[in-house]
Amino acid sequence: MKNLLIALLIGAAVWHFYLKPEAGQRSSSTVYPASTAPSSAATSFTKPAPRAYSCDGRTHCSQMRSCEEATYFLRNCPGTAMDGDMDGVPCEQQHCR
Repeated sequence: MKNLLIALLIGAAVWHFYLKPEAGQRSSSTVYPASTAPSSAATSFTKPAPRAYSCDGRTHCSQMRSCEEATYFLRNCPGTAMDGDMDGVPCEQQHCR
């Protein structure tokens, strides 16, 4: 039992550090501000303010509420499983048609 536990820990460490290099490069608790637009009234009406999302561990389309949210998670969060055909468009069957 002890050998099995040691083997599992070593396997998890190898998987984390060697097979998922992007996990070490991104922070899983990054929060982006709701508005990054300049404060002048002239520019505040030309472009809608981006919504604030954070990498909170969600990885599947069924956990997303919109295409915008799924796209954020796909581009910024490690370990997502939302782009089956690898074309850069997440959740094509549910949100991003």
